[in-house]
Amino acid sequence: MNIQLTNTLTRRKEPFEPTDPKRVTMYVCGPTVYNLAHIGNARPPVVFDTLFRLLRHVYGEAAVIYARNYTDIDDKIINASIERGVPISDITRAVEEQYEADMGALNVLTPTLRPRATENVPAMIAVIEKLIANGAAYVVPSGVYFAVAGDADYGKLSGRSQDDLKAGARVDGEDDKRSPSDFALWKTTAKEGEPAWAAPFGAGRPGWHIECSAMIEEGLGSPIDIHGGGIDLIFPHHENEIAQSESAHGHALARVWMHNGFLTMDKEKMSKSIGNIITPRELLADGWQGETIRWALLSAHYKAPLDWSDDLLKQAQASLDRLYGAVLRLKDVDAADVDAPGSVVEALADDLNTPAAIAEISALATAANIAKKPAEMAKAKGELLAAAALFGVLRDDPEHWFRASFGDAAAEIDRLVAERVAARAAKDYALSDKLRDDLAARGVEVMDSASGSTWRRKG
Repeated sequence: MNIQLTNTLTRRKEPFEPTDPKRVTMYVCGPTVYNLAHIGNARPPVVFDTLFRLLRHVYGEAAVIYARNYTDIDDKIINASIERGVPISDITRAVEEQYEADMGALNVLTPTLRPRATENVPAMIAVIEKLIANGAAYVVPSGVYFAVAGDADYGKLSGRSQDDLKAGARVDGEDDKRSPSDFALWKTTAKEGEPAWAAPFGAGRPGWHIECSAMIEEGLGSPIDIHGGGIDLIFPHHENEIAQSESAHGHALARVWMHNGFLTMDKEKMSKSIGNIITPRELLADGWQGETIRWALLSAHYKAPLDWSDDLLKQAQASLDRLYGAVLRLKDVDAADVDAPGSVVEALADDLNTPAAIAEISALATAANIAKKPAEMAKAKGELLAAAALFGVLRDDPEHWFRASFGDAAAEIDRLVAERVAARAAKDYALSDKLRDDLAARGVEVMDSASGSTWRRKG
């Protein structure tokens, strides 16, 4: 299978060829665990989970090593700890648990590795020592800084030249660095109550950028095959990762760099500082199912911006209702043991083209709805479920799916369906037809079979 991926570094779509097909490595920048993730924060894990599924399908589950980190030391976390008067670890562990639960609800697979920054500080110190030793970094009273001017390749990911760098605003406590564009590898100026680790260049804590470089080297080695994240991480975070890692190790950090587009709300980038956010947890509490949220996040190509709205969720719900309806129609049919159809795999292999994959999965649902012969029905159901597994959906029981989508109204629908079954058994066809019409008015379609009656949302 020829996988094509858009490489931010080369600015083109190119064939993906892992260094070792028996050990495919991917690292995606994870959350800073100081508060609940909003729906924009959920786009990278869902996008790269889909890529993880594709890579496992092509190379084998055991061959793919996927790491997604936790940034559990950061100014925001420290401030939250001080404001709430609780230890940092109390905040970070609680938010980690909430994040895992939210991503689990969106059918995001657990990555192979989930390193925490605080558990990899010795590895960060080792990288910083290399950078100091080879002259790429320097020590001043406030900490250790990477000397950007000494890196001729700096800016190759973002396209920013040395002359155009605008990262020049002075940061409080960094007045002694040589250049405004130099970035902190280590901060030795700690306020009371802030965490600190012993290091040869002074007790302190790591800067944000060095964390991922060190965790990649520690857990995966380098170069890795794929490094991913949101488009907002291209500069300065990923640019700085490249600079420090290549200066320390003398080779590339990653062969392919991938970035998903922004999630917007009313065409404006979601931001906690602006306040135009909604969390997966809130959406789930409002009755939206995890698979609906996932489908909505994958409805646009990962590189494109995606505007979040109730209409987007309603469209996703309708699409999944149709798929679940096809599975429900074949509930008494044993699915054939088949692989995901090539058309779906090929769509995802074409730079993770999820809209094209959605169209192919929809076609599989059509085939399942019109299949008549037992062998055709078994094959159609097997192909639909296999394709859906690659996409991360159709994990629910179809009857439960429809009940859940109606919320509290499901119990009333059950009652009406049961009354209709009794009316049919009593040959009271007038009442049976009336109840069918009442259910149809509620948006419910009843399906009768020899084994009984089931219901779903009308398509």
